[in-house]
Amino acid sequence: MSTTPAPTPAPALDTAPLDRAVAALQSRAAAWTATPLAERIALLERMLPRIAAGAPAMVEAAATAKGYGADSPWAAEDWTTAPWALTQTVTAYLHVLRRIRSGRTPVPAEAVRTRGGRTVVGVFPATGTDRLLLNGFTAEVWTRPGTTPEQVMARAAGEYRGRPGEPAVALVLGAGNVPAITPLDILHKLYAEGQVVLAKMNPVNAYLRPHFEAVFSEYVERGWVRFVDGGAAQGAYLTAHDGVDTLHITGSGRTHDAIVWGTDAAAEERRQADTPLNGKPFTSELGGVSPCIVTPGPWSAADFRFQAEHIVTSKLNNSGHNCVATQILVVPRDWDGTDRLLAEIRRLLRSLPPRADYYPGAADRIAAATGTARGAETYDACGDAGPCRVLVPDVAADSDDPMLDLEVFASALGVVRLPGGATDPADPVQPVDPAGFLTAAVEFVNERLPGTLGATLLVHPRTERSHRAAVDAAVEDLRYGTLGVNCWSAFGFLLGYTPWGAFPGHTRQDIGSGVGFVHNAFLLEDVEKTVLRAPFAPAPRGLFTGSPSLSPRPPYYVTNRTGRTTMRRLTAYTADRKAWRLPGMFVSALRG
Repeated sequence: MSTTPAPTPAPALDTAPLDRAVAALQSRAAAWTATPLAERIALLERMLPRIAAGAPAMVEAAATAKGYGADSPWAAEDWTTAPWALTQTVTAYLHVLRRIRSGRTPVPAEAVRTRGGRTVVGVFPATGTDRLLLNGFTAEVWTRPGTTPEQVMARAAGEYRGRPGEPAVALVLGAGNVPAITPLDILHKLYAEGQVVLAKMNPVNAYLRPHFEAVFSEYVERGWVRFVDGGAAQGAYLTAHDGVDTLHITGSGRTHDAIVWGTDAAAEERRQADTPLNGKPFTSELGGVSPCIVTPGPWSAADFRFQAEHIVTSKLNNSGHNCVATQILVVPRDWDGTDRLLAEIRRLLRSLPPRADYYPGAADRIAAATGTARGAETYDACGDAGPCRVLVPDVAADSDDPMLDLEVFASALGVVRLPGGATDPADPVQPVDPAGFLTAAVEFVNERLPGTLGATLLVHPRTERSHRAAVDAAVEDLRYGTLGVNCWSAFGFLLGYTPWGAFPGHTRQDIGSGVGFVHNAFLLEDVEKTVLRAPFAPAPRGLFTGSPSLSPRPPYYVTNRTGRTTMRRLTAYTADRKAWRLPGMFVSALRG
């Protein structure tokens, strides 16, 4: 008679290190609250050289974990989303905090204006250096309807203008994909909310912990930041810990719901009754199915090539393991440019160097989302790692296709073709009506696609000028926390000045893409969304498209030939703004 051996019990969770970390932070929370502005600024100033010194090692660790060398062209993204994002955000905080220290308002009065009954705040460029390095890039924060310019000015940076937060311990559950997410969330909790931070590393990128501890070494030494490792068990213990006051998570809605409502049979009943197991103040950034809308227009052959590079970058950056990676490309059904654009996208998917989708479960998610898709095209870029670089060129907008519902979080791209509205016989170059298409596209992404974190809108400058009302209406009506016009919405994650989070309206019972905003160096309240703008074409070709700027092909594009060198030099300059660093950086950027 055979017997089945009893399963080996899981080892008991050792909670003592977690308890010690929480207790240490509790004992020092009031000291951080009392730390004067001048010292908070000095701490950030001393952080910059530590980031610069550790940047090569941080990049090498990230590249190695993702399966390539630090000298690979792919490593440009690791410079961008690790040390540069961190130095850029630190300098953004420093810019605003120095304004406050000098007796000025956090936000310049001239940056706050009213447009169409809405109050908007120009947050980028904020300095002359911004105008030089990212010429032609802009960002506006739209505040919630009914917010006045006076309220914007009065409410900004309350932590430093008579409304400091109470001493508190914040738990940051770190993300496992983009390296900068966890340290940027720590900075937000410290500087925007005045809370000390316990950061639990995600097991996927826990190898970054020593790099982060080096960056935050002064904060660790003074008891204001602690890092711990662990998986779901450690996370569950800490979220329920009596010594933890607030929570922030970057991840999935499932993780949020497990924390708030539990995972037992009564979880759904609790959610329906709004009786949470965990009612602590909770902010979150949870992703979704992100779209890129392509407006028809008088595109040249160079425009099709450049925007294909843009779209493919928004898909393949970090192997698609981004919460705002483009998953659905929304294009006009009757525009002849659609097939030309897809031809360029296919060319890039074939020609770019191979790399694996490294994030756990990627192959399974791609199979679940594309396995039954008719006409799905697979580009062999992952070898034994499983299918990746999948293009589904015709996803029916009115279907229950999983590409429209499941966040793939990997390198699969779906294409939805929508009618372009009435034709315009008076315009032989533009037979599809952009206004009609934009109306259909905005309704589709708002109502059909889950998630409100980020969206991208591509529109030729001539089309925008001739259909100004339609483009303005689309920008206003798109319900996303960050909208990039001719700019991948993920760029808003990197700037520091721009709030990052879902469009307001989600609740803990229906969490969607999350609640609250992080980054936000101007420390604005009443935020609805950020609108980014970038040149439609790079210099010097932008002169002929109506989007003149000095910006060449962005170094974060996956097609940029010198992106790694440019981002390495840009990181060094951002951390230590010596003029002698500029010529080499510009030469590299222009060669990209």
